[in-house]
Amino acid sequence: MKAFHITHKGAAPALINLPQPKPAPGQLRVQIAACGLNFADLLMIKGQYQDTPEPPFTLGMEVAGTVDAVGAGVTDWHIGDRVVVFGGQGGLAEYACYDADRCLALPQTMDFATAAGFQIAYGTSHLALTHSARLRAGETLLVLGAAGGVGLTAVEIGKAMGAKVIAVARGADKLEAARAAGADHLFDSDTVDLRAEVKALGGADVVYDPVGGDLFTQALRSTNRGARVLVIGFASGDIPPIPANILLVKNISVIGFYWGGYLSLDPQALIGSMQELMRWHGEGKLAPHISHTLPLEQAAEALELLRTRKSTGKVVVTI
Repeated sequence: MKAFHITHKGAAPALINLPQPKPAPGQLRVQIAACGLNFADLLMIKGQYQDTPEPPFTLGMEVAGTVDAVGAGVTDWHIGDRVVVFGGQGGLAEYACYDADRCLALPQTMDFATAAGFQIAYGTSHLALTHSARLRAGETLLVLGAAGGVGLTAVEIGKAMGAKVIAVARGADKLEAARAAGADHLFDSDTVDLRAEVKALGGADVVYDPVGGDLFTQALRSTNRGARVLVIGFASGDIPPIPANILLVKNISVIGFYWGGYLSLDPQALIGSMQELMRWHGEGKLAPHISHTLPLEQAAEALELLRTRKSTGKVVVTI
């Protein structure tokens, strides 16, 4: 089978031929139809992601496809079942084996490409905003990186929860994507005095930050008393210091959020969140945005779209 693979530490990923895997007991082999890309894939290439596997490994954290073989002891799944899986690796390939308890049934209302880019982006925003920040209707949500893979879903979910949404992104095209997702106010991160503009709108009650850097500091200073600040990631490459005196004076909570960590921290919360999101999609409440779909042979070009920030929403590789 073909796989976009890292052979050893420091090596660039390359499309190579590997033996087709066989499912171990308790596993399913999935014939992969599509794989969603994430900023974490870029960090894995550099060995900088918190869950980077030891090489050799195949990139690709989340997939959708069809059960192709069933390992011993698996009784709830059958060949031909449609599944979606957060596997953490292995997705940029024609086949992969995953533990059956990490697989979810894919409803007929969702196609493979949509499903492949759905779990991490929507799961992160939904669980962060509902479970961690406890966003309430009528509050103001400030979303940084609002046109990216997770940022765009935060805009959409925040609006669905009844919040006033302020979206911050770079450039007119990305701001338009955030507007289409439901943002009430739009600011260009390259030109705005974020603290002043957000304060003029009444301040932020919840901040959703997958960017880090100076924008984090500006956003923190624009918050209201009792605000919750969600640390989602550091797409800017800059991990900001947190001035503890501001947290004290304004009773602000800064909450770190790593969606994949809930697989061990609170798997039922993660499963319940994903089930609700699947229902929302089936009811037409969500409109996933995929800006680019490329074949496996162009996986390197697909990752470059993420690295250069030329995409909005999700980039999906089809197999």
